[in-house]
Amino acid sequence: MSQARRDPTQDTGGRAIANQIIRSATSVGANYRATCRARSKADFAAKLAIVEEEADESCYWLELLIESKMIPAKRLAPLLDEANQIVAMVTASRKTASRNIRRPRSDGQS
Repeated sequence: MSQARRDPTQDTGGRAIANQIIRSATSVGANYRATCRARSKADFAAKLAIVEEEADESCYWLELLIESKMIPAKRLAPLLDEANQIVAMVTASRKTASRNIRRPRSDGQS
């Protein structure tokens, strides 16, 4: 059986990567939820940065699965594409939030 067709969770490396993907991917959701409960603009931006890091880490682990040929690239491509889109959206949101911290509102409110 070729390496790309076997179950990656059947060896130590595959299990380690699977565990890391589960950890980082679920952290994206948990930290985004915490972001929604931010107490200030600065707290919001800081929490979004954590979401961005965890989403990017999830992409890394998916890329590692592809590069190591544990799972065929064709099978993971849609998931990796969606993960990269999430990173892009969160990055854009974080940049906007960070700019808004430094710039006072024009209507005089904070």
